[in-house]
Order: sequence, then C-alpha cells, then structure tokens
Amino acid sequence: MAMPVAAQLPATGTEIPLWSGAVPYATGTGPEDTPALTVYRPEPGTATGAAFIVLPGGGYRGRAAHEGEPIARWLNTVGVTAFVARYRVAPYRHPAPATDAARAIQYVRAHAAEWQLDPARVGILGFSAGGHLASTAATQFVEGDTASADRVARVSSRPDLAILIYPVITFTDEPNVHKGSRTNLLGPDATPEQMAAMSSERRVTSRTPPAFLIHTTGDTGVPPENSLLFVQAMRKAGVEVELHLYEGGRHGFGLGEKEGPIATWPVLAGLWLHKHGFARETMVAVK
Repeated sequence: MAMPVAAQLPATGTEIPLWSGAVPYATGTGPEDTPALTVYRPEPGTATGAAFIVLPGGGYRGRAAHEGEPIARWLNTVGVTAFVARYRVAPYRHPAPATDAARAIQYVRAHAAEWQLDPARVGILGFSAGGHLASTAATQFVEGDTASADRVARVSSRPDLAILIYPVITFTDEPNVHKGSRTNLLGPDATPEQMAAMSSERRVTSRTPPAFLIHTTGDTGVPPENSLLFVQAMRKAGVEVELHLYEGGRHGFGLGEKEGPIATWPVLAGLWLHKHGFARETMVAVK
C-alpha cells in the first residue's frame, strides 16, 4: 500500500515511494519503474533508533524475496528499524540502481527526526548483487546539496555502517567477476573504465563506513575473493572491517537457517551491530 509522507513512521508493510514526482532515469510509471521502501518496525518499546536499508540480491535482474522481508524482521528482533528497498533492475542499468540506493539512505535520514530515528545511525545491508549495490552506496556517496529545494537531497547518502553478505564486489578481477551482474548493470559493451569505476574494492577510502562481511569458501556463484578484495582495500584505507568466511557452504543462503554453522551469521552480525551502538544486546554474551 502506497502512502504520502507522514509525520510518524508508517506501519510495518507500508510502501513509501522514494520520489513524489518524476523519478530520475525512469522509462515508465509501473512498480518496477518506481523505487520504494517497505517499512518493518520493531516491537513497541524495543527500537534502538537505528535504521537499515535492505537490498535483496538477484544479479541486477530481480530481487530475491528471501533476502528481503526475512532479513528486515531479523533486524527488528535486535531493535533496528528496517526498510526493504525496491530498487530498479534490468532493463535499467547504471546509474539507476545506485541512484535508488543513495536516495533510500537520504530519504530515511531526512525523515529521521519525525520517525524517531537517529540520522547518524542509518546503515545499508545487501546480498550478492544487492551487496554490490550496498558497497557502491558505501564507497560512492554524496554529501548532500544544502541548497536543494528537495529536503531529501539536502542530506548525505553516506551510510553509517554496511553489512555485505556474499557480495559481488569486483567487475575487473576476471576470475572472480560475477559476469551476469556486470552485464545487467553496465551492459554487454562496458568499457574497462566503466568496469573499474564500479569495482567497489577500487573505490574504498578512509571515508568508507565500517563494514561487516559474510562469505563461504564453497560459493561458486560469487567467489569469496570478492569479499577478500574488499577487506584488503578496507585494511589499506584504515577502516574497521569484520569478515566471517565459513567453510564450504553455497551462494544465496539468506538467513542460513538450514545451513549448519552458517546459521550463526545473524548472531555475529547482531553482536557487531551492538558494538557499534545500533542494536540491543543479544542473547550471546561476550566476556
């Protein structure tokens, strides 16, 4: 259900369009042309004031349902308000998806005060190609145009934290490139310069926010070298980063409930979020 901007945070399940007027780069007016956020609120009395944008994966050709709502509801359990993004995918190409992700962060930040959220605690979480989009948001953000007539455009699109789950990262390290994501985002005739510009390991700076990454050694869809490249870049830039590389496993496991030890990743992520002041203390105590 779509709704106009409200003074209070809308109810869980409410869909909020990211633009009230013309959508940049849009070629139509249907749902797939209209980026939006779906709200997921923690139980009353449990919210920490932190928020996360969730970007499901799907190779930039779709958005996997199991990497959307279930992830938002997990974030709710640790007190984080979640927004699942409907960002544009093929036939849309760059820069439409990156524009949508940046706008999502700006939208939540711009409305934080009236929604009782903290504008300094807005993070982004992405899976697979959604992880590439999240890493793009974390490395290619804008500071905001304070002179803009659009209140959303006035604030920064820099996320305060990033969680990347089996992310696509590189478009240039050929043995490890997820070619489907690259083609869907940049087209079949992308130049080396375009590929380099969208390889997130090449865009990390000291201003990149702290990040938490999950990958598996058995991932043949998006090799774990993608996460390793990003971690190396973060280390070189002097930015805090945490990586958990699970033995074996597969691509696309979502919450990983039926994946043995991989199912522990939400606990580890919850601990990391708590350490950074985003989440309530989890049931796991660290001495």
